[in-house]
Amino acid sequence: MEKYIYIEGIHPLDLYGANNVLYEKTRSFFPKLKIVARGDEIKVTGEDAEIQRFDDALHHLIGFHQKYNRLTEADINHLMNDTLSAELDLAEVDESVILYGNNGKSVRARTVNQRVLVDEYRKNDLVFAVGPAGTGKTYTAIALAVAAFKNKTVKKIILTRPAVEAGEKLGFLPGDMKEKLDPYLQPLYDALNDMIPPRKLAELIETGAVQIAPLAYMRGRTLDNAFVILDEAQNATVSQLKMFLTRMGRNAKFIVTGDMTQIDLPNRQLSGLHSTIQLLKDINGISVIRFDQRDIIRHPLVKDIVDAFERQEEKSE
Repeated sequence: MEKYIYIEGIHPLDLYGANNVLYEKTRSFFPKLKIVARGDEIKVTGEDAEIQRFDDALHHLIGFHQKYNRLTEADINHLMNDTLSAELDLAEVDESVILYGNNGKSVRARTVNQRVLVDEYRKNDLVFAVGPAGTGKTYTAIALAVAAFKNKTVKKIILTRPAVEAGEKLGFLPGDMKEKLDPYLQPLYDALNDMIPPRKLAELIETGAVQIAPLAYMRGRTLDNAFVILDEAQNATVSQLKMFLTRMGRNAKFIVTGDMTQIDLPNRQLSGLHSTIQLLKDINGISVIRFDQRDIIRHPLVKDIVDAFERQEEKSE
C-alpha cells in the first residue's frame, strides 16, 4: 500500500530537525516501511497496519511538540519506546487555540466576540454571527469547521455563499460556470488554504469531504454529519434562508455569517437575514452573536471606515 501523509500543526523543519536528524531518528523505528519526505508531504509505502502505526506515531510527535514546543532525539526515543501505542495527555494544550494550521501556525479566537462564537458553537447547533467586515466571523467559523473535521466530529465541511453580483454580472465574466462562480467563493478557499496543506485540500475537495458551492446548490439536500457555513447571508432572501436552514440533518453544525451593511441583492430585494434572526433567536439550540468595530482585526483604518459609514447612515435615517 502507498499513502501520502500531509504535515499539519507543525513546521516541517521542527518535525524533521536540522539536517533531517529527527526525521532519520523517527524513520529508524519503522524499518519495514519506505518513507520519503518532501516538505509538508510524506510518502509511505508498506503494509497497511505498519503505515497506520507510523501515521499514529507521527501525530503523537506533533502533539508533543504542540504541547511542549520542543522535539528532540531523546523525546522521539521516549515516545517511540514507551508511549507509541498510548494516548498522549494533551489536556494542557492552550485552550484558546482552535487548531494548528499550515507550518504550525496557531489559529485562535483573538477578540471578545470571536471567543463568544467558539463558546456558543460548542453549546448550539445553529449559530448566527453578524457584524461588519474584518471581524473574523467567517475565518473563525471555518477554523471551527476544520478542527471538527480533523477531530472526526463531522465527516464533511460544506461552505456556501449566495452568488450575488456586487456591481458585476455573471454573464459578462469569462469562463464556464465554475470559473464564473469561483470569484464569489475565493474568500472561503483563502481561509481553508491557511489551515489545510494545498495538496491535502485538493484531495478533500476531489473526494467531496470539503465542498464549496453557491447557495442554490443546497436545494434538495439533507446535510448529515456535516459542518455547514453560510457566508454573506445578508445576500440571501427569506425563502433562500428557509431552504438552507431546513437542509440540517443529523449530527450537523450550522454557522451563518453576514454583514447587514453590505447587501448586494438586485432589484431592491429585501435581505432575509435580519427577519430570520428575529424569527428564530429565541429557539433553544440557536445562538446569535453580534460582532462590532472592537472585533475588527484588519488594517486600523478599517475601523475608521466602518465608523464613518455608520455615522452617514444614521444621518440619513
